[in-house]
Amino acid sequence: ILISEKIFSKGYIMDDSNFNQIIPKLYCLHYNECDPKKCTALKLKKFNLLKIINKTNRALNKAIILNPFSQKEISLNDREIIIKYGLIVIDCSWNKLINLRRINWKKGRKLPPFIAANPTNYGKWEKLSSVEALAAALLIVKFDDYARLLLSKFPWGNEFFKINY
Repeated sequence: ILISEKIFSKGYIMDDSNFNQIIPKLYCLHYNECDPKKCTALKLKKFNLLKIINKTNRALNKAIILNPFSQKEISLNDREIIIKYGLIVIDCSWNKLINLRRINWKKGRKLPPFIAANPTNYGKWEKLSSVEALAAALLIVKFDDYARLLLSKFPWGNEFFKINY
């Protein structure tokens, strides 16, 4: 499924039955520190499933940002915020992520423990790729179909569901 820029910005897609389905607005704060051929965020961008950003602007200040150093865990209560303002994943090296600890993200949320299925960190706790982090958050806030859509773009995507069932 390709979601055009116009449809993405409105926050819904039309399926074959002409039913409006709300979808989350997904963003990636991307620091260009990874191999572009292996970057899950860049692959999702190719399918128009998220927008790449290089900084959070005022419009995104109310979005939920996945931050492993947050004191608050993502929950179903965050669903409406994600629908209205979006969900942001940070794509940077783990070394740089530690430097981001000092940033006070008002809407920062951490994930509960998940096991990575990506080839680089397979079987490791909490070493998720960007797509895995987004999918995990989307599962928690009951966007299961969209989480499956994101992971369907990767040959190992279904494995994420199997090992985290």
